[in-house]
Amino acid sequence: MAVALFDLDETLLAGDSDYLWGQFLVEKGAVDGDEYERANRLFYEQYLDGTLDIVAFSRFAFRPLSEHPMAILQQWRSEFIEQKINPIVLNKGKELLQQHRRAGDKLVIITSTNRFITEPIAALYDVHQLIASEPEMIDGKYTGELRSPCFAAHKVDRLKEWLTNTGNNLSGSYAYSDSHNDIPLLESVVHSIAVDPDEKLKAHALKKNWKIMSLRN
Repeated sequence: MAVALFDLDETLLAGDSDYLWGQFLVEKGAVDGDEYERANRLFYEQYLDGTLDIVAFSRFAFRPLSEHPMAILQQWRSEFIEQKINPIVLNKGKELLQQHRRAGDKLVIITSTNRFITEPIAALYDVHQLIASEPEMIDGKYTGELRSPCFAAHKVDRLKEWLTNTGNNLSGSYAYSDSHNDIPLLESVVHSIAVDPDEKLKAHALKKNWKIMSLRN
């Protein structure tokens, strides 16, 4: 049984759930529309070019979690999944996961997007192992701070923790991602696969002779 690691945004999903959550909050009127949208777009552009400060972004993204009751957040999240996520679930992504299930592999979604957003998305794909950025929570309420990042090189750190805690290893392992930010993760496994890669990852994959594939219809 091999571990098979899957990035989420722009890999299994035809979009970025973190960015879409920000747009959803703007549409709900839960945040200042123009200001929040500008900041959300700036952080997304920094993510794309590899300059994102994950702590600064997390404080921005987690602020709405700290400002509203959990019941309201969960209601919004359900609406968000229905309106923004269901339309971008990739059937070929589900098929790829099923191939690994049939092979008896251990499926893991590993994503920089926070657990509050991604836990129900992982459930859509019937994946029960999720490694994600962890917002700090005290007494059942989000504080707005980042407890544990899962971005770029931090993904490798979090993966090592998960391997230690679960008794798994990377023998025969796979990793799938679209982003150059995940090169450290892809370098850490046996089988590295670039999925609809950005230009930086595509160039790196070609240099390394990694498999390149598409999950888009």
